[in-house]
Amino acid sequence: MTTPELPGVGSQQTAPHQPQQSSLAQQDHGAPTQTPPQPPKAKKPLNVLGLIALITAALGFIFACIPGALIVGWILLPIAFVLALVSLFLKDKPKWMGITALIVSIVGTIVGFAVFFSVLATSVDNAIGSGDTKVVEPSNAAGGTSGAAEAKPAANAGTRENPHPIGSVIESDDWRLVINSVSLAATDSVVAASPINKPPTAGSEYIIVNYSTTYIGDDANGQMPAFVSIEYVTADGKTINGLDKLVVAPKPIDTTSTLYKNATATGNKAIEVPTATAAQGVLAVRPGMLADKTFVAVK
Repeated sequence: MTTPELPGVGSQQTAPHQPQQSSLAQQDHGAPTQTPPQPPKAKKPLNVLGLIALITAALGFIFACIPGALIVGWILLPIAFVLALVSLFLKDKPKWMGITALIVSIVGTIVGFAVFFSVLATSVDNAIGSGDTKVVEPSNAAGGTSGAAEAKPAANAGTRENPHPIGSVIESDDWRLVINSVSLAATDSVVAASPINKPPTAGSEYIIVNYSTTYIGDDANGQMPAFVSIEYVTADGKTINGLDKLVVAPKPIDTTSTLYKNATATGNKAIEVPTATAAQGVLAVRPGMLADKTFVAVK
């Protein structure tokens, strides 16, 4: 006898699972995808060394553009350059300040050199004047007769063969120079003037030239007497400039301090010359770097 199948039994076995499958499908396809939150990026710490380099470079650039403060710029700019380089190698530090400081220090150095050479060119131009040299001889030349100056031919005056007498006033546009005296055989005085002075070589002696130099130019910043030169020319035509053997003269003239209009510096210069012909030489005087040279007797 066959057991009759109850109606709905097959459907009752599968029906309970259908809603669950549909629900799972809805959960799989309907739920939105969620991205895990990203942590905020941490800011890089301040590059203190780069900041210092940038400030130093900026200050150095400013000072490098000021003629009177060039030396400050030349000190600050290399410091800024080194600091900028070091700051670029710091780990996890921003680099932009170091790069900027590096560029500013390089540009500032170039500008500083340009300003320096401009100032130097102006100073040299003011110091050398026009190159013309005028000489007024004393009415009664030292070591000569009262009519010696008038007896010299004008075309030959001031040459090695016919030098101007001691005491002549020698002028360019910017400088006035007077040889006050020349002391021959002054070895003892020169050697005693400073411990660094050595005795002259055999056959030579020291002479002392006392002279005064006055700045008569118009430069408001003044000029140094270093542009005025005095050399000794031997009887056989060799020039001795005093730099061949550096010695300190007694009461030496100051050639490195700035003189302003009508200010005068007076002092001595020591030169080693051949003893046998010391009195036969002459002084070659140039009142300015490119001024005309003229000659003055030593006695």
